[in-house]
Amino acid sequence: MSKVLVNLSILFSQPTGISNYARNLFPYLKSLNPTLLTAQNYPDFNCYLVPDDLTPAQGTKGHFDRLLWTQFQLPQIYRELKSQLLFSPQPEAPLFSDCRFVVMVHDFIPLRFPKLFSPLTLYHRYYIPQVLNQAQHIICNSQATANDIIDFCQIPASKMTPIPLAYDANHFCFLGGQDSTRNSPYYLYIGRHDPHKNLHRLIAAFAALPANENYQLWLAGSPDKRYTPVLQAQVAELGITGRVKFLNYVSYDELPKIINGAIALVFPSLWEGFGLPVLEAMACGTPAITSNLSSLPEVAGDAAILINPYNTREITEAMYRIATDSQLRDRLSTQSITRANQFSWQRTGCDTVEVLKRYL
Repeated sequence: MSKVLVNLSILFSQPTGISNYARNLFPYLKSLNPTLLTAQNYPDFNCYLVPDDLTPAQGTKGHFDRLLWTQFQLPQIYRELKSQLLFSPQPEAPLFSDCRFVVMVHDFIPLRFPKLFSPLTLYHRYYIPQVLNQAQHIICNSQATANDIIDFCQIPASKMTPIPLAYDANHFCFLGGQDSTRNSPYYLYIGRHDPHKNLHRLIAAFAALPANENYQLWLAGSPDKRYTPVLQAQVAELGITGRVKFLNYVSYDELPKIINGAIALVFPSLWEGFGLPVLEAMACGTPAITSNLSSLPEVAGDAAILINPYNTREITEAMYRIATDSQLRDRLSTQSITRANQFSWQRTGCDTVEVLKRYL
């Protein structure tokens, strides 16, 4: 049997975040002849079928059931298949077992912005450091995440390899010919409504733009009953309800069109492990305004306007510059596409294979 197991138990039909990474990455691991631990069959791979209720689609229960399965069932599968290495696209692996493993870490946001009694905070504080200490090696999606692992877990840099994420170049691309500065130009945000995403400052910054301009702000992302009502109340209080659209979840197929039509993506997050919306916007040639913190400068390079996300006035000024300076828009659009071309799933996959080979 295959020497390498790839844990795809997290995959489900509407992938986001970590499952999206796993779905895009695993085809490039084929040279290792891995066995995929998966709930669905992939004809070109050796597959070992696992339960289909271990994913984010099952919420907290799916997460808890997956941790139990990882701890108690996965070591048995590892021994049964006479494996030499497990690769997990999330920082989960059997503890205190004979499994040798390499894991991927995406961020430590639950420790940077801890929530009292949150299961995610406890998971990052107690479980993940144990996994990382017992791992053969750790892959992470940015140098910023590597630095967090060093700071929060006291793990040496020599045990880590940052490998950036990527985007689907056939899907996210410049559609051409659209001038978003006419017919109610809109600024776009894509993502969740959690406090660390900094939407309250984005909304305040947008409200401070000159009132005589016909701008809109579109917020794409699933509503959250904990946070969205607070943001909607802020919009109403500022008197801009007619100019701010809460788009709800935007399907993968619709995203390129929405991104291409925007005057700019505004993504002033206080912290990101990687920041995929910025990369996808740049691939479409849409100017990006994003934070000068965490991994976001690693993604954007010199192809975006970097702002201090704690400074609302800076966000407003960047939005105004984008709206009023067509030469700046054109330059950022060109630089964005060039920058995005440096990222690909093939490169991410090949770099991952090279790390895994070291432990076989």
